[in-house]
Amino acid sequence: MTPFYDARGNIYAVVRPDAVRRLGIPVPEQARDAAQTRENWALSAIEAFCGWAPGTRPPGSKDHRCDGLLVGPFQAAPPFDLLIVNTDGTLAERSGNGLTIFSQVLSEQGLLPADNGCLLRVHHDKTDTSSPVETSIKPAEVDGVQGFWLDLGKPLFGPQAVGATGVESVILNDRDVSHVQPLSALDPAWCRSQFVRIGNPHCVTLVTGVEALPSNQQMREPGLSEGLKRIAYATPSGAGRPCAAGVNLQWAMLESEGRVVARVFERGEGPTASSGTSASAVACAAWRVGWVTAGEVKVVMPGGTAPILLEEQGGQLSRVRLFGTARLMG
Repeated sequence: MTPFYDARGNIYAVVRPDAVRRLGIPVPEQARDAAQTRENWALSAIEAFCGWAPGTRPPGSKDHRCDGLLVGPFQAAPPFDLLIVNTDGTLAERSGNGLTIFSQVLSEQGLLPADNGCLLRVHHDKTDTSSPVETSIKPAEVDGVQGFWLDLGKPLFGPQAVGATGVESVILNDRDVSHVQPLSALDPAWCRSQFVRIGNPHCVTLVTGVEALPSNQQMREPGLSEGLKRIAYATPSGAGRPCAAGVNLQWAMLESEGRVVARVFERGEGPTASSGTSASAVACAAWRVGWVTAGEVKVVMPGGTAPILLEEQGGQLSRVRLFGTARLMG
C-alpha cells in the first residue's frame, strides 16, 4: 500500500524508484536521468500512486488523492536524490512540505543521521535554473514539536530572478514591486506583486484587506481557476505568462507584527492548503516591502502556520530557514 504523509495539510505519496519500476513504469536508475525523461513515466506514476480507485472518489474532491508524488531515495546513504512530481506530471524544483515529508520518511527508515542532518537533492527538468536544487535538513524541536529545519538558502528578488517578462514596475512602501496585468485583470486588488526565487519561482501578490485573499474554494471555481492556470502554468497547460516556465502564485496580507496570512495556487497543482516554499517566499516578500523584519515570521495558511527564520546581513537576506513536521496518514 502506498504511504501518504501530511505536512500542514499538504499531502504527498512517497515511493521508492524500484516500486515504480515493479509496475512496469520505466523510471531510470539515476535521478538525473529520471528527471530528463519524466515525460516517459511521470503521468503513469501519478495515476498509479495518486489516482482514485474506481468508485472511491468523494463528491467535490480533487482529481487526485494528494498534492503530488515523491520518488526516492535513489541511494541508501546521504546525500539523497529525489524527484517531486506534480499531479500534472511536471517536476517541481523544491517543495518545503514535500522535503519535510521526505525527511520524516528517511527518519522512519533509519536513513537520516540523527544529529547532523543531511543534504537532499531535488532533480528537475527546468531550463531556467540549475538541477539538482540542494536543501540541507536537520532534525529539531520547536515549541515541543519534533520536526526539521530546512535551509533554503538565499532568496532572489525581481522579475529577472524568475524569468518574468511583460510586467511593469510599481511602488509599494517606497519599494519597487511588479504589476502583473493578467493578475490585476482577474481582480483589481491584485495589482502589486513581488517575484521571489527560493529554489523555485514565486509571485507573491501583496494585498491590504482580507477580502482580497482568494479562498481555495474560489480558486477552484471554473472562471477563476482557468484564469490562474493561464498565469501559473507553463504551456501547453497554461499560457506561461509572465513566466515561460510557470510560476507559483501566492497572496499575502500583514495581519499583525511578524504574522502574515497567505493563500497559495501552485504551478502544476492549483490551490493547496499550504506550501513550505510558498510560505518562505511570502515571508521574503513581506521583508522586501518592509512589512516584517529579519527573525521569526509566521505565515498562516489554511492548512497550518509555517515558522520561517529570515537572516539578514548587510541589508540583504542571506538565508531563509523553514521548520516543518509531517505525519503518516492512517
